Amino acid sequence: MQTALLDMGFAIHGGADGRYGQQTARALRNFQMHASRNFPAVRPTGTLDAATLRALDALAPAPGARGQSRGLPSSFFNGQPVRVVVALREHRTFLFDPEGRLVDIFPNATGTATTPTRTGLKVIRAKLDQAAAEAAGARLWNDAYVFGVRILDLSWADGRHSGEELHGTNAPAMLGADVSHGCIRHSNEAILVLHDALSAGDRVAIVEHVDDPHLGVAVQVS
Repeated sequence: MQTALLDMGFAIHGGADGRYGQQTARALRNFQMHASRNFPAVRPTGTLDAATLRALDALAPAPGARGQSRGLPSSFFNGQPVRVVVALREHRTFLFDPEGRLVDIFPNATGTATTPTRTGLKVIRAKLDQAAAEAAGARLWNDAYVFGVRILDLSWADGRHSGEELHGTNAPAMLGADVSHGCIRHSNEAILVLHDALSAGDRVAIVEHVDDPHLGVAVQVS
C-alpha cells in the first residue's frame, strides 16, 4: 500500500517502511479524498478498508511505474493549456509537458484554513535559484532554508500579484498537510524538477479536486 501511494505521488516522509504510522494515515487520507470523487464508498478516514483497497487497485500504476492509471486532471483550464495542476484537497502537484502529457506527480503542502491557497489560474512570474531563495527566506522569515532550494513566483493570470509561490521546503515531513501561509511547498527534489521544466509565463491551475469543472479540453477558436 505504501509503495502504491508513493508511486501515485502521495507523501510518505521516509518512504515505505512497512509501518502504519501518521505519515501513512495522512497519505491514505489524501488518496481517499481523491478516490471518493469516483468511488462513492470511499471515505477520507485514513484507514485502509475494502472500498479503499478496491479504489487503490483500480487507480495505482503497475508495480515499478509512477503515475496513475486513470482519474488524472486535464491539462487545460478554461480552455487554456497549463503546465501544472495543483490539487489542494489531495495535496498533489501534476506536471505536464508542453504537449499536455503527464510528466510526474509530486506531493505538496498547502495553505491552512486561515491562510488558504487560493484557487484559480496563475502564471509563473519569476524563477528564483537557490541563492535568491535563501536570501528571500533570510529576509522574510529569518530562515535561509524555509523556501528550500528554488522558488517559482506566481501571479494571477491577469497579472495581479498573488503573494503565492511554488517552492521547496526545509520541513519535508509536513508535506501532505495544510500548513503553509498560502504557498505550495514541495520537496527540494521535486522543486528542482519543476524549476528546470517550467518557464516564466507558464500557466498553473490551482483547484480543489482533479475533476474541477474549469479543467477540460481545449476550446476551439474559429
